Amino acid sequence: MSITSLLRSAAIATCLLTTLAGVRVAQAADATLYQQFGERAGLVALMDDFMQRLLADPRMNPFFKDVDQAHVKAQLVDQICEVAGGPCRLDGPDMKSVHNGVDITRADFNALVEVLQQAMDARGIPFSAQNQLLGKLAPMHRDIVNVP
Repeated sequence: MSITSLLRSAAIATCLLTTLAGVRVAQAADATLYQQFGERAGLVALMDDFMQRLLADPRMNPFFKDVDQAHVKAQLVDQICEVAGGPCRLDGPDMKSVHNGVDITRADFNALVEVLQQAMDARGIPFSAQNQLLGKLAPMHRDIVNVP
């Protein structure tokens, strides 16, 4: 094996190890985020509060009053658990399919985020953890907002 081949192999191995180490660090950060939300029990309590707030909010009530609220809460728990790096996996249709046919504007989406922030504040979730979660959820607006 030539010195060039040896150096190339070493560089590739270093890149691979660096990438794997980065994945492990990201997974550890996500696990910490899941823990900051109180793991599954904390997420269930958060979604109970969130659903009550959605129903009480006149902007959100029309979207949630006639749905199977227990099912929506369970789906939200699994979704946030997964996004926060927990062991849960959301089963079911994708976000675009779920929201297809429901007229949702950017203002509606922003109102839901506002209500979620109120629920997180009420549960004492650290602001940095809230921001991390919202940053992970924000790209979903592309699949949810369907009215300009």
